[in-house]
Amino acid sequence: MFEKEEREEEMPRDAKIVKALLKSMGVGEYEPRVVHQFLELWYRYVVDVLTDAQVYSEHAGKPAIDTDDIKLAIQTKVNFSFSQPPPREVLLELASNRNKIPLPKSIAGPGISLPPEEDTLISPNYQLALPKRPHQAIEETEEDEEGANPNPSQEQKSDQPQQTPQRVSFPLAAKRPR
Repeated sequence: MFEKEEREEEMPRDAKIVKALLKSMGVGEYEPRVVHQFLELWYRYVVDVLTDAQVYSEHAGKPAIDTDDIKLAIQTKVNFSFSQPPPREVLLELASNRNKIPLPKSIAGPGISLPPEEDTLISPNYQLALPKRPHQAIEETEEDEEGANPNPSQEQKSDQPQQTPQRVSFPLAAKRPR
């Protein structure tokens, strides 16, 4: 117990003030680094306010910073750094308007509810290229191959019908009829 009192005596005055503020707010237990974090925040805020006050003083053509410059710097910090929440009445009115709209009824079963497969953009699908083959053309070409020239000319190739592939697309997980 004596060591704790001795450490508090060696503490800087600002750290003692932070501890007193924490105690006055009802904070009894905290980590020791909290005091250092508050001191860092405190010092940074004071430096920012004094820097702004110096800019205001120079802009006004004053030789030194006075209380009006500091008040103006604090007021600008408060206006631009801290925003006030809307009044309670406004929040209650917004909440009641929003709560008038009922939530959609959930028909979800167990687990995570997912949208239907036709509504998803990531459902995999396949595209197959099926060539159109007339049955007569296949039989004729087999008969012609026996006595045909192994390297037909362009004229002979153009006589044969062009085979255009037919594209078929379907989803991977097709729906089952119910």
